[in-house]
Amino acid sequence: MARPDRALLEDGLVLLEHLGGAHNLVDVGSGAGLPGIPIKIARPDLDVTLIEADQAKAAFLVHACAALGLEQIEVVARRAEEAGHDPRLREQFDLAVARALAPLPVLSELCLPLVRVGGRLLAQKTEAEDPTAAARAIQLLGGELSFVVAAPSTARRTGTVVVIDKVRPTPELYPRRAGVPARKPL
Repeated sequence: MARPDRALLEDGLVLLEHLGGAHNLVDVGSGAGLPGIPIKIARPDLDVTLIEADQAKAAFLVHACAALGLEQIEVVARRAEEAGHDPRLREQFDLAVARALAPLPVLSELCLPLVRVGGRLLAQKTEAEDPTAAARAIQLLGGELSFVVAAPSTARRTGTVVVIDKVRPTPELYPRRAGVPARKPL
């Protein structure tokens, strides 16, 4: 697996100013560990969970975390749809982060079930995606669009961070079974 370049690492760090006093964070669709691993390095006090369905990528993440000597970081090799129903993970996180995961309605369904009421979802997007198009999905999943802030980086000149507050529990129905959120977005 290719090593992420510096621009991609810096892209994940645009989220640092939005972490507040969070104690734990879940990176959904972590891939090569972005943005979760750079955030963990910058904020070693955070407990970080990396969710990655691809078994080879998950194995890489385990190896990378060990090689970097990172503590209080866990790799969950499962689909987000499954993780969202696991009582050990469901509504347990102060923050969920996602970068290049899916369109916002799908991303919301995969991430919001993992966020506790009072927590936040930080979605890295570009100016091209209109967050208001996901308003129905966000509301249905227990979230509320808080704000969108420009967050350009070397890797993403038109980058934004979409901040969604978790204001009520996600109904038990969500996330729907594997593959359904992408095929039939809310």
